Amino acid sequence: MSAEGIAVRLNGDRREVAPGTTVADLLAELGRHPRTVAVEHNGRILPRHEYGARPLEEGDRVEVVGFVQGG
Repeated sequence: MSAEGIAVRLNGDRREVAPGTTVADLLAELGRHPRTVAVEHNGRILPRHEYGARPLEEGDRVEVVGFVQGG
């Protein structure tokens, strides 16, 4: 952990977040609306209702996948 925050892996890349940052906070930082993405947290699909209650911890792996519409 650095003095600035904690390190997580976001879509395979290292990212620093502030201690206490939740998945919902991370999505807001990314400019993503929770209804337009699916989130995998440490290998488990995270239900949308848990986004605001799931604080990130050092070393967590988060995958954010956006939905695509069209045809």
